[in-house]
Amino acid sequence: MSPFNLAAINFVWLPILPMVIIAVAAMVVLLVGVRVDDSESEGLGLVTLASLGVAFVFTLGIVGQNGIAFAGAISIDSFSAFFELVILIAAMFTVMMSLDYAAENHIAGAEYYALLLFSTLGMMLMATAGDLIVIFLGLETMSISVYVLAGMMRRNPKSNEAAIKYFLLGAFSTGFLLYGIALVYGATGSIKLGPIHDALASGALGSNPLLLLGIGMMVIGFGFKVAAVPFHMWTPDVYEGAPTPVTAFMAVGVKLAAFSAFVRVFLVDFESVGAHWQTVLWVVAALTMTLGNLIAVAQTNIKRMLAYSAIAHAGYLLLGMAAGVQSGPAILYYLLGYAFTNLGA
Repeated sequence: MSPFNLAAINFVWLPILPMVIIAVAAMVVLLVGVRVDDSESEGLGLVTLASLGVAFVFTLGIVGQNGIAFAGAISIDSFSAFFELVILIAAMFTVMMSLDYAAENHIAGAEYYALLLFSTLGMMLMATAGDLIVIFLGLETMSISVYVLAGMMRRNPKSNEAAIKYFLLGAFSTGFLLYGIALVYGATGSIKLGPIHDALASGALGSNPLLLLGIGMMVIGFGFKVAAVPFHMWTPDVYEGAPTPVTAFMAVGVKLAAFSAFVRVFLVDFESVGAHWQTVLWVVAALTMTLGNLIAVAQTNIKRMLAYSAIAHAGYLLLGMAAGVQSGPAILYYLLGYAFTNLGA
């Protein structure tokens, strides 16, 4: 009989402990909040903020560790730790902005803060994903929560419009991403990112039409989530109609989570077939930068201007991805600066 290996257990469970804390906190806030009046939801906000702070402290514990957990479903490395920490910071700033806003606008505190936590959980799952299905699960957990958050001001027609547009276009783009994942699995025989990287690095699949079609569909799916042209149509209306703290959360948190998965999959695992997708990203990046900046000039609504600013920044980040894996650190540095400046705006 093998001895009880506490170190191995710690290595497996420590990476998901911050996510467990967030999930438990979301359920507690939802259950406790049923008895809290909407105009007195600051207490729920403070509980949410404290939970995010505890998760942040535990996330610091995985900085510097490297490996995989749960049979490769979770990646433990500095890349995932970086994105988890920045996502948690963005969520904490969003909660702080929401303390007065939610109470003054009579937004249901229990549902609002629980959905913020569940969407944060999905973002963290995307950042730590080690296979394509976990990326998809994280994306859906994040997206469904944000669809509802966008429409939390139920008596505001623009908020209702934002939720419907985001949901319909989001569901459509998710279909592209999932079909792309299925085609990549069909071509490589695996959903795990490590084996996919090894299969593509061998060079045998470089011109496989099944693989190329799958990569193309995944570009469309991720392109919607990062608001790249021509998949940006939802962004201005959703940013304008959503509650202001939710707009900030979408502009920063959703983009961070989407780029965490986009960068890991394409710059690392699809690097060996970069010749097939880098040209596409060059074109998309040029269109995104140009259109985002030009249309932003004509805006008179600050939230729509923020939306087109987010679109333009997505173009700058895609330009880094198109340049290849050597631009990885620059992309992370840019995302860090983007997070704080957009939350400030």
